[in-house]
Amino acid sequence: MSLLVERVELLATVQDLGRPGLGHLGVSPSGAFDRPALRQANALVGNHASAAGIECLRGGLQLHTSADHLIAVTGAVADLTIDDRSVEQGRALHLPSGSRLRVGVPAHGLRTYLAVSGGVTVDPVLGSRSTDTLAILGPDRLTPGTELPVGPPIGEGAELDLPWAPRLGETTVEVVLGPRDSYLTGDALRRLLGEPWTVTGQCDRIGLRLSGPTLERAITTEVPSEPCVRGSIQITSDGTPIVFGPDHPVTGGYPVVAVVIDAHTDRLAQLGPGDTVRFTRA
Repeated sequence: MSLLVERVELLATVQDLGRPGLGHLGVSPSGAFDRPALRQANALVGNHASAAGIECLRGGLQLHTSADHLIAVTGAVADLTIDDRSVEQGRALHLPSGSRLRVGVPAHGLRTYLAVSGGVTVDPVLGSRSTDTLAILGPDRLTPGTELPVGPPIGEGAELDLPWAPRLGETTVEVVLGPRDSYLTGDALRRLLGEPWTVTGQCDRIGLRLSGPTLERAITTEVPSEPCVRGSIQITSDGTPIVFGPDHPVTGGYPVVAVVIDAHTDRLAQLGPGDTVRFTRA
């Protein structure tokens, strides 16, 4: 069984829960940016939480199927249609053989997730089916004509209460300071934690560049290249914060002054250009 990709507006990739623990090989964890959304979609169709699905940036995805499938769509809320019939997000849906699923552009939020019973079964690379957009590792980005293999259905769809409320206005994430917070002046550190930050157009699975007050460095020399993790907040030489996403480089030469706690890095997945984020100490 398979799904045929007929249209992709911006970016759609195969993602599971990633390939953690391979930093010593120069490999980032990658995986779904909004992991709870992928887990919810998998739960709705009876999959294991780690099954691979599709992560879609700002909708614009169209799929055709030549077999019956059980699917679910979660994450950023978008208009969904099966053969031009509106269907509801956040529940198990029957996708009949010969039908087309269309995922529209979400009004709020950035990334929508699609799970199919049996999971997307592209060949794993280093134990994961995730596409790493920085390392160009794993399956290719989805394009019209891509055929995605699907495993045999695992179980029945679940009836779950999965309301998804977009975080309108400011999103707050908790951080742990260090290891290089001494590279900022005391005033700059207070601004980092006290001021709102705006997501710029330079935001993707690798990281989010933020705009706001310039953060003055107490130490202007750069650090030797050292390990980085998802959620690391680097301060560039011009005083700009960059927050790393799942496809982040495993090392960096800018000082990491704080790290977003792992559970809150998923909130960053739904932030797009113009959205606002605040940092607070965990």
